[in-house]
Formats: sequence, C-alpha cells, structure tokens
Amino acid sequence: MATETSITRQAPYIEALGEQYGKDLTALTATAMPTAGYAPTVAGQDPAQLAAYQRATTAGQGIGAYQPYLTQAGAYSGPTGYQAFMSPYQQDVIDKTLKQYDIQAQKGLTGIGSLAAKSGNLGGGREGVMRSEYQTQSDLNRAMLNAQLLQQGFGQAQQGAGQAYSQQMQMASAAPGFQGQDIARLGSAGAIQQAQTQATLDAQREANRMAAYDPYERLGYMGAGLGNVLGGMGGQYQTTVSPNQSALQQAMGILGTGIGAYKTFA
Repeated sequence: MATETSITRQAPYIEALGEQYGKDLTALTATAMPTAGYAPTVAGQDPAQLAAYQRATTAGQGIGAYQPYLTQAGAYSGPTGYQAFMSPYQQDVIDKTLKQYDIQAQKGLTGIGSLAAKSGNLGGGREGVMRSEYQTQSDLNRAMLNAQLLQQGFGQAQQGAGQAYSQQMQMASAAPGFQGQDIARLGSAGAIQQAQTQATLDAQREANRMAAYDPYERLGYMGAGLGNVLGGMGGQYQTTVSPNQSALQQAMGILGTGIGAYKTFA
C-alpha cells in the first residue's frame, strides 16, 4: 500500500521574511543594550546657585550680616562712645574764647583803678578789696565759661554718638534683608538656568533611549506584521510525496487486479 506525505508551506517570500526575522532577533538580543547612554543624569548647581550658597554661608554676608554694624554700634555706646565725635577744634575755640574773656576782664581791672583815682583811694585798701572781689568773681565766671564750653562740646559729641548708634542699629536690621534679597535673586536665577540644563540633559537622554530602542522597535513592528500575515493566510501550495512501490506491493497489486477481473467474469 502506497504512503503519501502532504506538506503545507507558506509562500517563498513569507518564509524568507520569517527566516530573516529569526536571524535579526538572534543577532540583536545577543548584544547588551547600551543603557549607560540614557541613564538618568542630574544637572549640577549653576554658578549663580553656588554664589548664593557661598554668600548665604559666609560670615558677614549671609550668616551674621548684621554683626559688623552691631560691633560699630557698640563702639558708639558706653562712657567713651562720645570721644570719636568730639570736635578737634574744640580746645582752640575754648582757648580763644577764654583769651577774649581775659582781655575783657583786664579792662574791668583798669576801670577799678580809674574809679579809685577819682575817689582819692588809688593804692588804698578800698581799691585792693575791690580788685580782690572783682578778680574772684572774674575767675569764677571764667571757670563757668570754660565748663559751659566743655559741656557744650560733650553734649554735641553725645548727640553725634547717639545718632551714629541709631544708624548702625538700623543698618544691622536692614543688612540681612538686603543680603537675603540678593541671595534669593541669585538662587532663583540659578534655578532657572539649572532647570534649562536639566531639560537639555533629559532631552538628550530621551534621544539616546530612542536611538537604543529603535532596532528593537523596528524588529517588533516586523514581528507584529509577520504575525498578522501568517495569521490571515493559509498554505499557499501543497506537495504530495508518493514513495516507489516495492516488488511485493506491485505483485499484490497485480494479484488484486486479477482477482477483481476474475470476479467480474465469473
């Protein structure tokens, strides 16, 4: 009895596509994917951010920006704070004022002598008493004038020291705010630039990822398309293979034919 083998095959171009797909898949998956090219990258701090950090952490600029003004304000307070505001010309003013006072006082003594001469007491005891009393009062007035001038200079110096103290305290209060504004502006400007740099890095990373995955995606599209083609098409042709009969099979065939003919004519 003859044996037949039926083989169903796709069209030659379909088989060629499948063979090429298998080769490409094997070659592609044999090589490691270059993941380093699209690994996440963080943008470094912008120079403006570094400057903001440096100013914020530097003594006298960010931290303790008020300290120099407090130190100066302390120098203007206390028992010796007024000395820096004393007029360098005060002693000259005092000396000239007292000199003028002495001139006028001398004129008073001359007047006493004139009065004593007119009254006939020139050189007498009465004139001496008058001169003594006049000199005593004149010296007292001179001392009071000197004290007033000194007190006036001291008061002006104290007023100047107080004003300078208030100014320094105001600066101590205002300086941190001004410094903080500068630091904030630097930080904001640096953050904008850092964001731009990060966006550039992310875009480059995505471009690298797309380039790395492109062969896989193209092969995936090919595989999906090939699957759709294979799923929608049956076999394109069939081949039937009939093996050659052996001598026994031929004999049996002849015998069968003879028996059939015998039965026909019997």
